[in-house]
Amino acid sequence: MRGGNSEKILLDLNFPPFQDDLLALEAPDIKKILKTLKKLKSLTWNEVFRDKGLHWEEIKTVTGKYTIRLSQSYRAVVTRDGNGMRFLALHKDHDGAYGKK
Repeated sequence: MRGGNSEKILLDLNFPPFQDDLLALEAPDIKKILKTLKKLKSLTWNEVFRDKGLHWEEIKTVTGKYTIRLSQSYRAVVTRDGNGMRFLALHKDHDGAYGKK
């Protein structure tokens, strides 16, 4: 996938561990996360970087991985591939998304 920061984001939700995490949630949590995924699909990368609610952050201990807030309770670990945002894992606790105990 190629693209710049002014391009709309393409979501890649196909990573099996992320799917397992998502599908293990209760319906109210899934609904909140899907609302954020819908929002992400309408944004450009520049908008994601500036959005205070999404709180995009680089994981400093792992090159090329980032976290993004999907709800008040959940953060996702993601990577970027051109216009694509690939979802790798979903974490309930903030520290879990960063690999901390």
